[in-house]
Amino acid sequence: MEEHEKKISFESLDVLIGKWKDGTFSEIIDDWKWIFSYSKKYKGAIIFYTILGIFSTSMGLVGSVASKYMIDIITGYQTSKLWIMIVITLGSAAFGLVFSNVINRISTKLSIYINNDIQADIFDKIIDAEWMAINRYSNGDVLNRFNGDVNTVSSNAISWLPTIIIAIYNFIATFVVIWHYDKVMSILAFASAPVMLLMSKFLIGKQREYGKKVKEMSSKLMTFEVETFYNFDTIKSFGISTLYGQKMREWQEKFKNISLEYNMFSIKTGVFMSIMGMIVQYAAFGYCLFLLWTRRITYGTMTLFLQQRSNLSSAFNNVVSIIPSFLNSSISAHRIRELVELPKEVHIPESSELDAFIEDGFSVRMTDVNFSYMEDQRVITDSAFVAKPGEIVALVGPSGEGKTTMIRLILGLIRPDSGQTFLTASNGQTVEMNVETRHLFAYVPQGNTILSGTIAENMRMVREDATDEEIIEALKISCAWDFVKNIPDTINAKIGERGRGFSEGQAQRIAIARAVLRDAPILLLDEATSALDVTTERRVLKNIVRQKPNKTCIVTTHRPSVLNMCQRVYRVMETRVTELSEEESSRMAMDF
Repeated sequence: MEEHEKKISFESLDVLIGKWKDGTFSEIIDDWKWIFSYSKKYKGAIIFYTILGIFSTSMGLVGSVASKYMIDIITGYQTSKLWIMIVITLGSAAFGLVFSNVINRISTKLSIYINNDIQADIFDKIIDAEWMAINRYSNGDVLNRFNGDVNTVSSNAISWLPTIIIAIYNFIATFVVIWHYDKVMSILAFASAPVMLLMSKFLIGKQREYGKKVKEMSSKLMTFEVETFYNFDTIKSFGISTLYGQKMREWQEKFKNISLEYNMFSIKTGVFMSIMGMIVQYAAFGYCLFLLWTRRITYGTMTLFLQQRSNLSSAFNNVVSIIPSFLNSSISAHRIRELVELPKEVHIPESSELDAFIEDGFSVRMTDVNFSYMEDQRVITDSAFVAKPGEIVALVGPSGEGKTTMIRLILGLIRPDSGQTFLTASNGQTVEMNVETRHLFAYVPQGNTILSGTIAENMRMVREDATDEEIIEALKISCAWDFVKNIPDTINAKIGERGRGFSEGQAQRIAIARAVLRDAPILLLDEATSALDVTTERRVLKNIVRQKPNKTCIVTTHRPSVLNMCQRVYRVMETRVTELSEEESSRMAMDF
């Protein structure tokens, strides 16, 4: 027996050393340190949860011992203290029922609290992640991590440590009770433990491997679903709904295969564990029959042995079964940490000093800027740009040449590889573009950016305290009031997702109105008037300039009507941003 125990110890040490060498063990520990950084806030509740669990387990053992004496009394071995045993048995059962439900309630509440804590914290960190870094992940993958992985972590963050403490206590206490009555029986009851301990070496690696595969496939499936529903109109317009239905089934097939493979692994492992348990169970049962036949134990003691042997095995199974949830939580935590630890956007606190010069407006400048999304694939090369208060400045050029990249650089969403993008106030103070300068911009991007809700709710996204009158005034400036005033409920009219229920031109005018309502000193329009007719487009731009003469307006466009209204025109082509002369601008306008 001693030699066998040494063998187990050495093999367990090998497992530990192996995990340490390949880095898996340290990664798991780091993941759980991160999880505990959230759960430590609730350490008082966790301690209370653990104490309740230990007390409930103790009551269960007391009830089992009391049941033994009741059986002995009824079978004639003892006739005294019957009522005391009945009271103890019923009392321990009642206590166990109450405590198990209290524990369930506490566990659920703590799980919800920590889920909300983690999600809120991660949401803030994802929102503040560097644009280039977060865009390496698909929307479906981010959503899957934000919801599925956070739920996995929160459901185990609170209960994992108390569960293992309670399970270990239950195992030790049960073993002591059996040992007290018969030492051989306690060893038989413990016989399956070494096998399960050895199996844990194999289980840890496989569980982690399968768990990671399932989560990755789930993310890919969700990405496909998100992209499909987002591009629903396009798919229907091309008449390729059948193709996407087929693709959906292909993704489902992949997810099914990896899930069933994981399930088969669990079944095989479970069958092996069950066979080992049955061998020990029949050995213990045979031994009990032998003791009963030789009258060395009573019927009550035999019942206690069999009951607690099962309890001992169950307690050890509970300890070992924590491994999958432990590893799943580690995998989920690792996936969440990948998002949390993304590089953060640049915050320059001095940017707030510019607020004193908002009324005068700001100049937007770029000098010697070079930028690449990918190494050795330059998008902007040695380029300069300037737009001053009171000006409308255009960025023109073929599609895909870098106009939207210029807008991102101006907003500080991306940063130059070299060179500078900055704001200049009327007093000459300059600040590099960063998160803290973004409140000085109003932006209308390409595409439909209207959200579901009312027109007023869409408008108040940028100014929560805006009055109905201010919203209507902004709609008038963008020429959106022309059609909104004729809609029942006007600004309180409902809009479908992505502006459903409105034409592209109407949705575009509402988006422009939202930017106008923000009333920022710099307005960025990225092909934002493409769906408007020429007359409406000119009216909108004139209204915007008239609203605030010191506003700096930057537009990306292909429309000649806009170019004729611009003080400066920059062409973005072959990675270079070049200012055009008045003659070149006029000629370009005529060529459109």
